[in-house]
Amino acid sequence: MASARQVLCLCALLCVPRVRCEPIRYSVAEEGESGSVVANVAEDAGLTPAQLSARRARIASPDGRQHFGLERATGRLVLAERLDREEMCGRSLTCTLAFELLLENPLQFFRVEVAVEDVNDHSPVFPEERVTFKILETSDPGSRFSVEAAQDLDVGSNSIQAYTIAPENDYFSVFIRKRSEVDMHVELVLEKPLDREEQPELLFSLIATDGGSPPRSGTTQIHIVILDVNDNTPIFTQDMYVDLVLESAPTGSVVLRVVATDPDVGVNGDISYRFSQAVSESQLPFTIDTLSGEIRVTKPLDFETTQKYEISVRAIDGGDLSALCKVLVEVLDVNDNAPEVVVSSFSSPLPENTEPGTLVALFAVRDRDSGVNGEISCALEDQLSFSLRPAYKNYYELVTVSAMDREETAQYLVVITAADEGSPPLTTTQTFTVDISDVNDNAPVFSQTSYTMYVRENNIPGVLVGAVSAVDSDAGLNAKVTYSLSPVHPTEQDPCSCISVNSENGHVFVLRPLDYEQVRQLEVLVSATDAGSPPLSTNVTVRLLVVDENDNAPLVLHPAQDSSPPSSELVPASADVGDLVTKVVAVDADSGQNSWLSFHLLRATDPGLFAVGSQNGEVRLRRPVTERDAVKQKLEVLVRDNGRPPLSATAALSVLLLNGLSQEHLPQQELAVQDEDSSLTMYLIVSLVFVSLLFLTSVAAFVVCKVCKRKDLKGGHVLYGTGNLQSSLAAGAAAGTLPHAYCYEINLTTGLGNSEFKFLKPILPSVPPQHSGTGRGVADTEDFPPVPNSMGDAALDISGTPSVGHFNGFPFN
Repeated sequence: MASARQVLCLCALLCVPRVRCEPIRYSVAEEGESGSVVANVAEDAGLTPAQLSARRARIASPDGRQHFGLERATGRLVLAERLDREEMCGRSLTCTLAFELLLENPLQFFRVEVAVEDVNDHSPVFPEERVTFKILETSDPGSRFSVEAAQDLDVGSNSIQAYTIAPENDYFSVFIRKRSEVDMHVELVLEKPLDREEQPELLFSLIATDGGSPPRSGTTQIHIVILDVNDNTPIFTQDMYVDLVLESAPTGSVVLRVVATDPDVGVNGDISYRFSQAVSESQLPFTIDTLSGEIRVTKPLDFETTQKYEISVRAIDGGDLSALCKVLVEVLDVNDNAPEVVVSSFSSPLPENTEPGTLVALFAVRDRDSGVNGEISCALEDQLSFSLRPAYKNYYELVTVSAMDREETAQYLVVITAADEGSPPLTTTQTFTVDISDVNDNAPVFSQTSYTMYVRENNIPGVLVGAVSAVDSDAGLNAKVTYSLSPVHPTEQDPCSCISVNSENGHVFVLRPLDYEQVRQLEVLVSATDAGSPPLSTNVTVRLLVVDENDNAPLVLHPAQDSSPPSSELVPASADVGDLVTKVVAVDADSGQNSWLSFHLLRATDPGLFAVGSQNGEVRLRRPVTERDAVKQKLEVLVRDNGRPPLSATAALSVLLLNGLSQEHLPQQELAVQDEDSSLTMYLIVSLVFVSLLFLTSVAAFVVCKVCKRKDLKGGHVLYGTGNLQSSLAAGAAAGTLPHAYCYEINLTTGLGNSEFKFLKPILPSVPPQHSGTGRGVADTEDFPPVPNSMGDAALDISGTPSVGHFNGFPFN
C-alpha cells in the first residue's frame, strides 16, 4: 500500500511545549491492510522513539475508536484496522480522521489529521435492475422521462461520470444534469415519435460508468411500453421539497406534504404517491400517505446518527404515467445527549506529602449534540483541595492545590460536573475516589503527660503496677507503637534495672522486691516508638512510688539495751509526783502510721510507782517515794507501732531510789570540773580537801551521810553517761535550782563510809527561770571514764546513760 504523507505545518518550528499550533497531516488510501505504515509520526513531531516510551505516548481519539496504532519503538503510525472510507464518511468529498498524540511528563499534545483517500472499489448500482416506462405513442420528440440515477459510493473522479445506452437506438438518448457533486438527474429523451403499431415496446440497457482506473460500470434494463391515449404525466409543484424536523418529533407527526398534478381527467388524472424503490420504506423513519402525499415520522429520529434524509417520491397517475421529485428532510439537533467524561489517566492513592500542583487525573469531555448543545463546561463540587485546569481543547487536568493530611482526611470524593449549554442543560458527574496513603509524620502521643504508679514494698518479683498507653494517628506500620525504657538523664547509660515495660502493651512491671526504707520512689522515662521509617518517638515520665509496709519493729535508742550490766536511773527521795525519771527514746524505720509509736508499762517492780507517757515515752513518778519502796526498781516498757499488724519492742529500765541524800548537801559542791579524764586531777582534789582545814568538817559530814545511805544501796552500781544529759540538765536549769547545768560523777562506797563528788565543767548556759521544768540541754558526747575506786567493791559511777531525777530539789543526770 502506498501512503502519501502530507505534513502541512513545520513541526520543528511551530511546536510549543504543550500543544502544537498546526496539526500534522497525512493521507492514506482506504482498504489498506491492518499494520500498514502510514508515516513516522515521531520524526515529524520532533521526537525520538525513546521519548515516546519514556513519556508514555499514546493516541487519543475523540470518538474513542482506534483506527491507528503507534509503534513506540520506531515512532511509526500504522493502521490498526482496515479503513473503509464509504463506511466512515459516506458520500462526503473529504474524509479526515483527527486524533491527538498524547505525551506525559510533561503533558504535551500533537494534533494529527489523516485524510482517507478514495479508491475505486465500488461499481455504480442502479436502484432497480429493470425500469419500465409506459409512454404514450403521442408523445412528442424531446419528451423527457426521468430515470433513477445510479449510486456509486466512491467520490471524486471515481464516482459516476457518464451514462450510455446499449445497444444504441434511434428513439432515445440520455440527458444528464448535475445537481451536486454527488447527485445527478438522469433523463431519457425521446428523439423521434413512437408508433405503437410499428413497435409496441423497446428494451435496452442504461449503463452508468465511473471515472476510475480501470473504470467500473453498472447496468439497468429499460423497458419501454408504448401506450395509446393518456398523454399527460403527473407534475410536482417542486422539483425538490426541503423541510426541517426536530429529532424529538413524536411518532406520527407530519413532516411535509408533496403535491403533484395531472391535467388528465378520470382514471388518468388520479395520482398516487410512493417512495422510490431506491430506498426500502422499512429502512426509513418515515412513511408517505399514498393519497394525500403526507410524509409522517414512524420511528424516533436521532440527529447524532443521521442529520438528513434524501428521499425520492414518485407520483403515478391512473394511466401509469409517473414523475419523480426529491424530498430533503434535515433533522434538527435537540439537547438530548448528556456530556460524556472519558478518563485518560488517574492516580490513586496519593501520598499525604504530595506537593500542591500534582496531576491526579487527566480526562476529556465530549457531547454528541452540536452547536450550543455540544458546548461543555466543567466544575468541581465543594472541593478545596483540588482544582481543574484546562489542558488542551476538551481535555482537563485534576490537580492538587493544597497539602494533604491523611489523619484529617483519608479519602477524598472529587465530584466533577460536566454541563452543556443546552436549554435545559444536561449534566454528567464523574466521581474520582482519591485515597491518601500514610506517611510517618506523627509521633506517638501518650494518654497522660506523666504517670504515677504505686507498689507496696516487699513486692513479689514481676508484679504488674500499671500501664502506659500511647496512640499514633498514622496508619499501618507507622501507627504500630512499641514501648521501651530510656535513661532519665542523658549521662545515664542504662535505665533502672528494677522496672520493665512490655514493648507491646505498655504494662509496667517491678522486677525485684523494693524496700521503702531504702527507696521511696523511682522515676523512669518510657519511650513510645512507631514502626515508621524513620521512626518517631515520644517520652513520658513514669514515677513509681513505694508504699510503706509495717515491716520494721521499733528500735529503742535510750536506754541502750545492749549494755551489760544495764544502766540505772537515780531518783532522790525528795522527788515529787510527776517528776521525770527518764525517757524511753525509740524510732521506727517505717513511715506514716506505721511509725507512730506508743509506750506502755509492761512490767515493774512496783507498778503503782511509775507511769509511762503513751505518746512521748516519759517515765514519771506516780506517787512520792517512801522508805518502804525497794531501792532498786526494775521496769519493762513496751514500745509498739501503729501498723497492721503492729510490731513492738521492749526497753528494760533500772531505777535506784536514793533515800539517804538530802537536798542541802548538793549546793555546797559548786566546783568546776577540771579534767574528767585525768585520775591525777581526782587525787589533787581529794588532797586539797584533806589539806584544807576549812573544808575538813564539811567533807567529814558528807562522808558520814553517804555511809548511812550505803547500807540501803547494798553496793548497787549506777552508771550515768554524759551523752544523754541534755533534757534533765535543761529541766533543772529552767526550774531555777541550779545556776548552770553540770555534768558530774558520784561515787558511793559501802566499805569506807565516805563518798565524793567530782564536778566537771558546765556544758549548758543557764536557762531563764520563767520556763517550767521541762527545759532541755545538750549533753557532751564524750564518755567519762569511771573514777578509780579504792574504797571498796561496790561503787556508784554516774557517767553513762542519761536519766533525769530530783536530788534534794536539784535536777541532775
